[in-house]
Formats: sequence, C-alpha cells, structure tokens
Amino acid sequence: MWNYSKKVKDHFLHPRNVGELENPDAVAEVGNITCGDALRLALKLDAKGRIAEVKFQTFGCASAIASSSALTEMIKGMTLDEAEKVTNEDIARYLDGLPEEKMHCSVMGRDALEAAIANYRRKRGAPGKEDKSPIVCRCFGVTQEQIERAIRENALDSIEEVTHYTKAGGGCRSCHPQIAEILLRMRGEGRGAAEREPRLTRPRMTNIQKISLIQDTIEKEIRPALQKDGGDVELIDVVDNTVFVALRGACAGCPMSSVTIKRAVEEKLREYVLPDLVVEEAQA
Repeated sequence: MWNYSKKVKDHFLHPRNVGELENPDAVAEVGNITCGDALRLALKLDAKGRIAEVKFQTFGCASAIASSSALTEMIKGMTLDEAEKVTNEDIARYLDGLPEEKMHCSVMGRDALEAAIANYRRKRGAPGKEDKSPIVCRCFGVTQEQIERAIRENALDSIEEVTHYTKAGGGCRSCHPQIAEILLRMRGEGRGAAEREPRLTRPRMTNIQKISLIQDTIEKEIRPALQKDGGDVELIDVVDNTVFVALRGACAGCPMSSVTIKRAVEEKLREYVLPDLVVEEAQA
C-alpha cells in the first residue's frame, strides 16, 4: 500500500552496517519491541573524534530498517557535534522521502543518534540531555517533550500528523485530548510553521495510483461494514481530491446518509489514502 522510493527499497532489502559493534564508544536503545519498533545504535570514534564505525540492530517495518541503514551511512566521518545536527527530515530526504505515516521511523533514528551521543558524553563526565517530561501516550511511551519537539520541528497541525511522526495516539486514543491541547498551546505560542520549508514525505501519487487505492480501500475497508447492515457504496468519480460516491441498498435515501458519507467513507479514505480527500455524494 505504501509508495516507497527506490532508495527506501534498496536500504530495506540491502541494509548497511547491520550487526553488533565490538567495544563501542557509545550505545543507545530507543523504542520498544512490544510497541512495534525498536532500534539499537552503536558508535566508535577514531583518534580525531570522528565516527569511524557505526552499527545498528532494529526491529520494525521496512521504513524502520531503511531509516536506520540510511542514518548509519549519513553519519560516518562526522564529529559528534556534526552528527547532532542531523534531523529526521535529513534522514527522509536522504531516502528521497518516506510515506508520512512512516515518518516516525526517521524520528526513531534521530532519537537513537542523540541518545548515543548523550551516552558518550555522560561516560566522560559531561551532562547529557534527559527527557523528564510526563508520558502522554502510554501505549507507545511517548512523552510530552517528544510530541512538542515533533510539532515544532516538522510544523505539525493535527493529531493524525503527530501520530505519523511519533506514534502517539495510534493505540487506544485516550491521549488524543492531551495531544490536541499541546497542538492548541503551541499554535498559540507561534511555532513558525509558515516559515519552514515543505516537509519531505512520500512522493506524490499519480492519479491512477490514487484512484486504484481509493477503490481498494472501499472494497476492503468500507463496503464490508456497510453490507452488514444491508447498505453499500459505489465509487462514481474522482476529481482532484474530491471523491464522488453513491450509496446503495439500505443506505440510499437514509436520513443519516450524510453522516455515513463523512464518517464511514470519508474518514476511512483519509486514513488509508490521503488526509485531504473530500467525499461527496454523487447527484443522480
């Protein structure tokens, strides 16, 4: 379903620098296998203080493996000060984009790198950054500081985007009100979103790809639920980002048809295809 770039596929199928590093100078582990993604990153520096060797082990999806592999290639030869400036957007850009729903994998890589650098500095008596903010999403162990940073650095504007970049809110959803409060507060503080360059996410889908994905989502995710109650839906047309459908069976002429269009059809298509799709009922 995801539209991966050639670089993502290459780093997934042929990951670089996988394995354990003997006698590393710094090690970090982020994520949690029980939550679906985990990454262990190990670094070894040369006499000039540059990253000479780097290895990773990860548990996760194709994007997690590709992001980790890309990160290790990017930071070789860098000083710790230089590596510390690498952002999750840099990782996505190196891979020619990631699906927005998978951007949390690039964030995990960035977090692992920063944790490894902090580990190195603590070993030598220097203070390391420590996140002491409260946990907002208990399903995935995401803290308030992690959410605020993702919003600030990636100009996020919705709970859905926060989930894409941090996984927060992707489980039981009980933290959605807290995430919404953070978004509202930071919007009020003015995080400079308009001044940021456009986010590098997934490559744009062709119109044929978009229509195919819409049809597939309707067939697999929407129609079965409607058919259980004697209803049905048919795709009529797609014009830009407006999807025209016709309700059939028990749904046709139902006084709640507008609710069905928005909640049963539009929400699913926004979740599985594009977040800015609009669904309208086709006029007879």
